[in-house]
Amino acid sequence: MTDLDQLERRFGEDIDAASDEAALEAVRLSALGKKGEISELLKGLGKMSPDERRDQGPRLNGLRDRVQARLTEKRDALAEAAISARLAAERLDVTLPLRSSPLSRGRVHPISQVVDEITAIFADMGFSIAEGPDIETDHYNFTALNFPEGHPAREMHDTFFLQAPEGGERRLLRTHTSPVQIRTMEAQRPPIRIVIPGKTYRQDSDATHTPMFHQVEGLVIDKSANIANMKWVLTEFCKAFFEVPSLRMRFRPSFFPFTEPSMEVDIQCDRSGSEVRFGEGTDWMEILGCGMVHPNVLRGVGLDPDEYQGFAWGMGIDRIAMLKYGMPDLRAFFDADSRWIEHYGFRPLDLPTLFGGLSS
Repeated sequence: MTDLDQLERRFGEDIDAASDEAALEAVRLSALGKKGEISELLKGLGKMSPDERRDQGPRLNGLRDRVQARLTEKRDALAEAAISARLAAERLDVTLPLRSSPLSRGRVHPISQVVDEITAIFADMGFSIAEGPDIETDHYNFTALNFPEGHPAREMHDTFFLQAPEGGERRLLRTHTSPVQIRTMEAQRPPIRIVIPGKTYRQDSDATHTPMFHQVEGLVIDKSANIANMKWVLTEFCKAFFEVPSLRMRFRPSFFPFTEPSMEVDIQCDRSGSEVRFGEGTDWMEILGCGMVHPNVLRGVGLDPDEYQGFAWGMGIDRIAMLKYGMPDLRAFFDADSRWIEHYGFRPLDLPTLFGGLSS
């Protein structure tokens, strides 16, 4: 065996042993690189005699071509093996169900949904939305709403009081959204038609009460506002919210410091089955409180009760959400249980409208 045959055999073994592109490139450089062994032999052809060149030239060129062919063949084999390994590692089982998108998995909390439903209903009646701070002064939460100092009606609220600043007025977490009514009447001249959804706070916790809950109130101030207007507004709201064509309502005398006369409202329902059905049956369920705005409240914001009058109402958003959508325990609203929100939540793009259906 000649030296060229041994050289070809050695490079062939090195090519076969190369396990990746880097190792194969090292073999190519040692054989055919600028200073490779075969390249050095080819450079020596110029120093040979014509007879030696005729003998060695074809042999060296043939050796170069065969080694180059082996290198190309091995490179193709390594590339194919790399593709096969990648396909095996990244293989997908197309029979598995498609993962749902974040948009389809996301859910709107029932409270947010019900607030949107309330907004849609009252906006259709010409009401605007009003908001106010969660931390209120004693004046806005009690005094301006006809709760004088020492009045026993203040005991109706188990209030979260905050430490008063030195020389300042006592502050608290608002016990109702009614302070927003006062702030609106101070900042805006009649006519006023607002609804006020928001968080409220009281020291109470059981299956139907939580320390933080949601309430919506409404206020109408005008020269001709009256109880008949109030009854119509509340009846139309309850019909639209519970999505029933007709509904009987019962107005009972009650007491609230900021309204006179004051009333509690019951709505017709049927409790004979596993769920409460509204607009049918012979049962009644108390749903909200309402009344004509007390003259003292109007005087407190600079309105003459002989010229202006109004009506107001309030109800718990959490409670009407439970009644409409059949949720048994109020505390679950705030447990952050993903299984609960998956069951009771609403899809993000299902925006409530009176035309398309509030809860469709």
